[in-house]
Amino acid sequence: MSSGSAGAAEAALPLRRPPIKQATTVRSDIGHTFDVFVRTIGQWWPRVPFSSGCARVRDVTLERRLGGRVYESWDDGTTVDWGRLLVWEPPHRFVMSWEMTPATTEVELRFGYLGPSLTRVSLEHRGWERLSEEQLREDCALPGGYLGDAFDKGWAHILGRFVELADHYDT
Repeated sequence: MSSGSAGAAEAALPLRRPPIKQATTVRSDIGHTFDVFVRTIGQWWPRVPFSSGCARVRDVTLERRLGGRVYESWDDGTTVDWGRLLVWEPPHRFVMSWEMTPATTEVELRFGYLGPSLTRVSLEHRGWERLSEEQLREDCALPGGYLGDAFDKGWAHILGRFVELADHYDT
């Protein structure tokens, strides 16, 4: 086999783009943390700028079942899908398709027991190889897109908002 054909085969493979990874700690037990995340997402999710409708968004809903929708509802009744639940394993993790990018990616949330009143929440946003170089550069909710670390900064902010609510939320 010549080196030219090996190079052509390698060029045909999509570039592996590293996933976005974020983690935080919440001062509550794993079951409570998971429940607050999925049940109250509409209360803590920063709608501006991290939604399609921004100020028009009335609620964010995560249908708590395999195949369930994750979507935003606007004040005029419009709904915009964010994705669907591909894996549903309460209270330890869920994986959802993420349709808010030019090509569908995936977001996984893991909830890990650190103690009776301490939970690690880990996020991985993956599947970036599905996007073109141009799409990776496009602005999202924040300027700079994937290549400009906008998703990394965005997910850090979103998880920070969750911690603000979860640390003090009583069910």
